[in-house]
Amino acid sequence: MANRLSLSFLSLLFLLLCGVAYGGRLISDGVHDDFRQPFLRLYPFSASDSCEQSYGFMPCTTTALGNLFLIIVYGYLMFLAATYLSNGSELLLEILGPGIIGGLFLPILGALPDAMLILVSGLSGSAETAQSQVSVGMGLLAGSTVMLLTVIWGTCIIVGKCDLQDSIAIDEKDTKGFDLTGSGVSTDIWTSYAARIMAVSVIPFLVVQLPQAVHSTSGRHLAVLIALIISLLLLVSYCLYQVFQPWIQSRRLAFVKHKHVISGFLKYMRTSSLEGLLTDEGKLNEDAIKKLFKMTDSDGDGYISAPELRALIVGIRFEKIGEDDAADKVMKDFDMSEDSNIDLQEFTNGILKWLEEAKRYGASPETLNDFHEQSKREHYLLGDQTDDAAEGVENPRWTTFKAALLLLLGTVIAAAFADPLVDAVDNFSSATSIPSFFISFIALPMATNSSEAVSAIIFASRKKLRSASLTFSELYGAVTMNNVLCLSVFLALVYVRGLTWDFSSEVLVILIVCLVMGAFASFRTTFPLWTASVAFLLYPFSLVLVYVLDYVFGWS
Repeated sequence: MANRLSLSFLSLLFLLLCGVAYGGRLISDGVHDDFRQPFLRLYPFSASDSCEQSYGFMPCTTTALGNLFLIIVYGYLMFLAATYLSNGSELLLEILGPGIIGGLFLPILGALPDAMLILVSGLSGSAETAQSQVSVGMGLLAGSTVMLLTVIWGTCIIVGKCDLQDSIAIDEKDTKGFDLTGSGVSTDIWTSYAARIMAVSVIPFLVVQLPQAVHSTSGRHLAVLIALIISLLLLVSYCLYQVFQPWIQSRRLAFVKHKHVISGFLKYMRTSSLEGLLTDEGKLNEDAIKKLFKMTDSDGDGYISAPELRALIVGIRFEKIGEDDAADKVMKDFDMSEDSNIDLQEFTNGILKWLEEAKRYGASPETLNDFHEQSKREHYLLGDQTDDAAEGVENPRWTTFKAALLLLLGTVIAAAFADPLVDAVDNFSSATSIPSFFISFIALPMATNSSEAVSAIIFASRKKLRSASLTFSELYGAVTMNNVLCLSVFLALVYVRGLTWDFSSEVLVILIVCLVMGAFASFRTTFPLWTASVAFLLYPFSLVLVYVLDYVFGWS
């Protein structure tokens, strides 16, 4: 119902605009456009006396106010397209899970509105027209990246903040208010990897900028081609990494769980009330081992069964790991005969095996407590998803149909209104003498990334490590797709149409923001509240830097 109302409202706005722009004629026939002056004409802010319609039936105006209205309307339609694509992607992910869909298909869909706008900005009209409009695409590319890593990133820190304890945010505990150092957000280690990938994705920007850095004009076209190839290779590599990441993450998590069980078991033996299980030299006290074995073997049959082993595990109290999971790991490593029972010799050999394994990890009898705390923290930062397993999807056939419909609708809307939006931005720039880069830098990302931004902020407000990790991973992933997919489209346009690459200040802004935030997030997993101010300051800094470099020092 809400979507129907919004579309009805947009239709009414279109009719009003057409009527105002043409003095009552709803549709132009392309012949009598000069009979009546538009009511919204503001002569000091007029681009020209005539305008070209995108498809022959779309609204057309030459005034600043009229084009501003068109930017708002078309921007809202692009927002709807991004929303439909986002909702359809989430439904598809629920059904098919990660892997091919989550790693390859969905990131491309998320960047589709931006890529579509960049594409049409360089396809319009002659090469001269494309050269003037392509700055709209560069403004969108830079603005989208900067907005995600500054305004949205900082807002997620504020809404997702929790109390910090031992440099880790405590889930759902927010009692310190706006304490700049005592509250903040923690993410898992995979989020740091995503930030590193994002930082690496700026390599094509460096390559394409090399000829201008050395003041060479002959190699610019070749540099665009090389950067395009590198960008495409990075795109394929990133998609493959996303496809295989769930498998890599599961293997890494299983390994860390195993190490955590080992450290917890040995720590229990070292500090339990049965003194002497481990000597100061790290050797086993066989008499104490026999005593522990008999205590665990409650029925006295000479074997530790699975239920008896589970009772021992319950006494150890593993954190973040279920007793059944820990008991299974102990049984698997100790039961060499594979009869689901552990005899005294297997029990002794198993403990010796784990003790040697702990030594390979760098632990000693004196440092078992530290080893256990380290493994617990490592397990926590890996972001165990056991408690957040997705429930089965009801009526998968209908959900699949709905997802496909949303994806199709979002794609059609993005394809249909990308060109009119670019034209409106270009015309508004001509009417107001405001560079089209700044208009697209500020306005267009609000349209193409609004749904993603709202979703990220809402998810971050859940105040959990898991939700924060997903939020920031998606932000870094969106920027990475901007840097590889959207840039590939942009570079292909420049190369195929023979356009001039002259975006030094814009590229510098992207490099600074990506590298600063990428370095910031690559080597830490906890972000105190004060880090949000760093992100917020980068946004006005980016605008001022482009203005100074272009209009004071004349870089472009």
